Amino acid sequence: MIENIITTEAKQKSLSNGLILLMAVACGVAVANLYYNQPLLADIGRTFHATAQQTGIISMCTQMGYALGMFLFVPLGDMHERRRIILILLVAVTLSLIAVATAQNILWMDLASLAVGVTTVVPQMLIPLAAHMAAPEERGKVIGKVMSGLLIGVLLARTVAGFIGGSFGWRSMYWVAAFLMLALAVLLRMLLPESRPEAKLTYQQLLSSIGHLIVEQRTLREASIIGAMSFGAFSVFWTVLAFFIEVPPYHYGSQIAGLFGLIGVVGAATAPIAGRFADRFSAKMVVGITIAITLLSFITFWLFGYHLWGLVLGVILLDLGVQGAQISNQARIYSLVPEARNRLNTVYMVSYFIGGSIGSSLGSYAWSQWQWPGVCAVGILMIIVGLVAWSIPHKNHG
Repeated sequence: MIENIITTEAKQKSLSNGLILLMAVACGVAVANLYYNQPLLADIGRTFHATAQQTGIISMCTQMGYALGMFLFVPLGDMHERRRIILILLVAVTLSLIAVATAQNILWMDLASLAVGVTTVVPQMLIPLAAHMAAPEERGKVIGKVMSGLLIGVLLARTVAGFIGGSFGWRSMYWVAAFLMLALAVLLRMLLPESRPEAKLTYQQLLSSIGHLIVEQRTLREASIIGAMSFGAFSVFWTVLAFFIEVPPYHYGSQIAGLFGLIGVVGAATAPIAGRFADRFSAKMVVGITIAITLLSFITFWLFGYHLWGLVLGVILLDLGVQGAQISNQARIYSLVPEARNRLNTVYMVSYFIGGSIGSSLGSYAWSQWQWPGVCAVGILMIIVGLVAWSIPHKNHG
């Protein structure tokens, strides 16, 4: 009992508000590497005289690399000192970004983008680390603050890349990103404390144990399905938004589509509230509430999406609901097996991005077949799948 109190006090002392802010900023700046290319693809294609289809592979390679990197590297946080792995990955992503900035042909660009995705998994190392360092009664709040930094990075990356790339050329964005990663490595080397794992496993045992966690942890499976469907619905909307606002009644261009990302920051900024509720009440209950908010966002899109105020309100609700579910789900899974938080996060986040890729594909198909009502229907159906997974009772209600 005394040892537990001492450990909690030590964690609280090491995890100051300043360090939480640093970790949130680090997550946002790092995850942005995945999204810089999206508004710059047309310029990149012209540079290499590539078709739209060839250029689109760049974005796909980045996302594929991210999923691969999560599977290969994130579990290492459960067997090696975490700060050292984070610093190695930051150096690696710096080199990968330089490779993109100096690319001479489309194949080079594809391979460098794949490398960027593989090495941009630092946020998925920092989030379990924050959960590990937080006191149990504050874990949801801490995760919420760090996750807000990540989502704001996702939402603002396209705006920043469009401005810098449009003003100084697309290569300049990657030189800036490489400098930011190197600066981040220096900051974290100075300010991030060492964190050694509790598990003593080989890498093979570590990977095989992931399968055991999936089989043994019912809450992990439930949270992964909910996360996949929530992010899938999120991707349904954001994949189609640019097409929707180009047609009547809006007639907006891609620059306005990017500005909707700024509106989403409102939802992201309020998301830590979900973390506080997850600390005070049942995290499962909070997940249910956030699923309902996400469902309400798509109902708003369907009924009022042809009015600007309805579209804006829906975006705020969508980001609040998806981010709130993310924080609450992660608070749940991190409490299952403390010594396996990185592996738990691997299962959850790989599922999360699989759901996102499915949502992107379904959203594009629905738009081509049934326009906006079809898009809203697909989003609602994905959320309902998550709601069904949430509603199935089981013994562990954490």
